[in-house]
Amino acid sequence: MIRIICIGKMKDKALHMLEEEYEKRLKAFSKIEIIEVRDEPNERIEREKEAALAKEKEGERALSQIKDGEFVILLDLHGSHWDSETFAEKLGSWQTAASTLTFVIAGSLGPSPALIARANARWKLSDLTFTHLMTRVLVLEQIYRAFMILNGRKYHK
Repeated sequence: MIRIICIGKMKDKALHMLEEEYEKRLKAFSKIEIIEVRDEPNERIEREKEAALAKEKEGERALSQIKDGEFVILLDLHGSHWDSETFAEKLGSWQTAASTLTFVIAGSLGPSPALIARANARWKLSDLTFTHLMTRVLVLEQIYRAFMILNGRKYHK
C-alpha cells in the first residue's frame, strides 16, 4: 500500500484533477491513500520560535497518521536526490521491507525534527522549488513512473 500524508489541503482544481488521474493509474499497481492534515497559518510568522512551534504542530498531526511498521519517506530539501531508475529500485526494495510505504509532504515551513527522526528515508525531489500542491502531483507521477519502470513498461522514456 502507498500512503501519502500531506500537510495542507489541495486547493487547486487543475492540480486536483491531475492528482486524481495519477491515483487512478496507480491503482493498477497498489492500493493508494492520500491523507490531508491541517496546516498551521504561517503568513505572519516572523520569529523562529513561532515557526518551530508551527512545524511541531504540523509534524504531530502527520505523525498521528503513521502506524508502526510503515516505511516512511519524507520529502525533504536535505534528502537524497535520485534519478527515476534509482528511485524505482528504491521503491521496489522498500516494498520488500514493508507492506505500507508512507510518503510525507511537510508544510511550507519544512518538516519538524520529530518527522525527520521518524523517516526511514529522506527524498529530495529536485533542486528546484515547487509549491506543496505541485509536489503532491509530482510525487504521485514519480511513484507511477517507478512502477512502470519496475514492470518493464515504456512510460518512463
